[in-house]
Amino acid sequence: MKRSFQSTVYVIFVIVTFVALAKAFMVYENPFNIYENPLVWLALIGFVLVVVLKEVVNVYALKKATDLQNEKDGILPEAPNLWIKKLLVKWTRAKSVDQEEDIILDHNYDGIRELDNSLPPWWVYMFYATIIFAVVYLVRFEVLDGDSQIVEYDKAVAEAKREVNKYRATATDLITADNVTLLTDAKDLARGKAIFNLNCASCHLADGGGQIGPNLTDEYWILGGGIKNVFNTVHNGGRDGKGMIAWDKTLKAADIAKVASYVISLQGTTPANAKAPQGEKWVDPNAEAPKKAEEGAEEVKDTTKTE
Repeated sequence: MKRSFQSTVYVIFVIVTFVALAKAFMVYENPFNIYENPLVWLALIGFVLVVVLKEVVNVYALKKATDLQNEKDGILPEAPNLWIKKLLVKWTRAKSVDQEEDIILDHNYDGIRELDNSLPPWWVYMFYATIIFAVVYLVRFEVLDGDSQIVEYDKAVAEAKREVNKYRATATDLITADNVTLLTDAKDLARGKAIFNLNCASCHLADGGGQIGPNLTDEYWILGGGIKNVFNTVHNGGRDGKGMIAWDKTLKAADIAKVASYVISLQGTTPANAKAPQGEKWVDPNAEAPKKAEEGAEEVKDTTKTE
């Protein structure tokens, strides 16, 4: 009764799972895409496991029945793991206890006798392998002047840096301190404000006036102002040992750009309890260049009028 019930459940499971998988293959556009349809893969793996386990159980039951029948017929089974014993004897050349008289030596010290056992083949082959390795190593690194581990490491690091730089040059969505730009869109600044209030306000206050951290509304900066410097400070952290932590492991680069832009937007505001200025007054060199060029043009114009 129990066996028939198990067989019935097995047959029902196989039919239902097979129909479900066939339906999924017909309905889904990419049924084998594990990210889009993980349940298909779970059902397929479960189906295969059940079928395989069922066959394993059948084979084991058949073997067990054969062993019982052989036992009734008086047929003795072969010693288990016989091939392992043969392999060990072949690779160790060990002599059994009843064969030790053939290899015993004449040495006798206080009743202790010595056996003339040969070296195990596995040990001999490993010894030969070390000799071959030593010869190859000597030729490669001493005769042919091959790269040492340090040189290989430096080359690998240089190659990795080239790949990273190549990726940065072609990736349009990768934001770094070199290509970050000031964001002025209202949605970006709103997102930056939300990030600031969640992560930065505890040290700089919600209005940016500063508490543990410095005042972010004045013209003085410890690590430089401007969007590139602020992005770099948020990304990599402040001064060693006493500055803020690096946020690159917590925030995405796009969010760092937004919160940095929001911090820049706080410039010129007047917090109620603003902290005293820290650092040096920041002057944007990119803003000074056009200003100097404009002043130079005005001087040339004045000179022309004088002449």
